[in-house]
Amino acid sequence: MKLAGMYTIPIPRDRAYQLLQDPAVLARSMPGCDHLALIGPDEYEMRMKMVISSIQGLFSGKVRIADRNPPEGFRLIVEGSGKVGFMKGDGVLSLSTLYTSTDIKYEGDVQVGGMIAGVGQRLIDTTSKFLIKKFFERLTAQAAEQMPQAAD
Repeated sequence: MKLAGMYTIPIPRDRAYQLLQDPAVLARSMPGCDHLALIGPDEYEMRMKMVISSIQGLFSGKVRIADRNPPEGFRLIVEGSGKVGFMKGDGVLSLSTLYTSTDIKYEGDVQVGGMIAGVGQRLIDTTSKFLIKKFFERLTAQAAEQMPQAAD
């Protein structure tokens, strides 16, 4: 399954890039994430709860950051599995300046298997778009919370 889209966040590109590299910010931004910890250079261990339709389960996996090009972008490689199936993803995030905001363009491929694949392509696509939207909304909220601290 291909995923692509763009989201604008109201902070400068350098700051957006920094936030997207911060494991604490990412853990709070990812819906269902209850653990994200550095286990090696540019590699993280993660646990998250995934719910699609009537299927839900805990996934464990790894997230790896590759091809860093600060502050223009990077590549994410994600693998996770649980009792209800598995997920593998590979995508690129590109950041560009838009006045005082940042456009974050994402595109990648995701593969799912197991029971989770049985819910159907349309439902997986809808859920993926919802989770991505929630991620960027939470990232934007955290950026707004941290803005007064930056001014101090």
